[in-house]
Amino acid sequence: MDQQTLIQTLSNLPLGDIRYFSSIGSTNDEAMQWASRGVPDLSIIVADQQTAGRGRLDRPWFTPPATALAFSLILRPKAEEMAHLSRIVGLAGLALADAFGKLGLAPQIKWPNDILLNGRKVAGILIELTWAGEDVDCVVVGVGVNVAKGATPSTDVLRFPAISLEHILSEAPDRIRLLNSILTSFISLRPHMHTDSFMASWEKSLAYQGMDVRVEMGADQAILGKVSGLEADGSLKILDEHGKSIAVRFGDVRLRLFA
Repeated sequence: MDQQTLIQTLSNLPLGDIRYFSSIGSTNDEAMQWASRGVPDLSIIVADQQTAGRGRLDRPWFTPPATALAFSLILRPKAEEMAHLSRIVGLAGLALADAFGKLGLAPQIKWPNDILLNGRKVAGILIELTWAGEDVDCVVVGVGVNVAKGATPSTDVLRFPAISLEHILSEAPDRIRLLNSILTSFISLRPHMHTDSFMASWEKSLAYQGMDVRVEMGADQAILGKVSGLEADGSLKILDEHGKSIAVRFGDVRLRLFA
């Protein structure tokens, strides 16, 4: 991956500024600082390697050189998007799922921010906000994709089983072309983020629909039940053992395995 090829391959998209790093600590950290300097909507940072990549709850994200796709997209939300900022994680998830679908794969979105292939994690999303007083100024959408086999960390450091695109496709797809496909889907889906059809698509892509799960919420708190869909704000709907619908706004979803 190099900057000239990156810029040329993405030239068909209405992006803002583009930055490329052969190695960086975290694309999201860099994007958060860059966003504060007034860069335009859809500016993007892409890195070949992250030495301090992170996911949700500051969990480490493994990004060795030449094996993964790591980028952070800066959004300056339009006025009509402000009421639906909680759906941006779904927007990113659907864009990834659509791009993987074009490769002949069958991805699922593991709420709230992971993409699964064959029940294993192939990509993750990290959403962060910058503020101007009490108003959201920018949204930073961080994405990491395990492209080559070398992007998958050893099992002793994993919280959830992982997989790469190469494991399934037998060869690693071109990372810059994959990025173009993801961004194309993201830009195409963005104007529909407020619609019921957008939510229906997100629900249709959900992993574990109708299955028994445990939602771990920290401090030994957990909710048990079946995944039944999404609330309008993107919260997960769980049906408990009494048939009561519960809206879950944060947590880690895991399948419940029974003997």
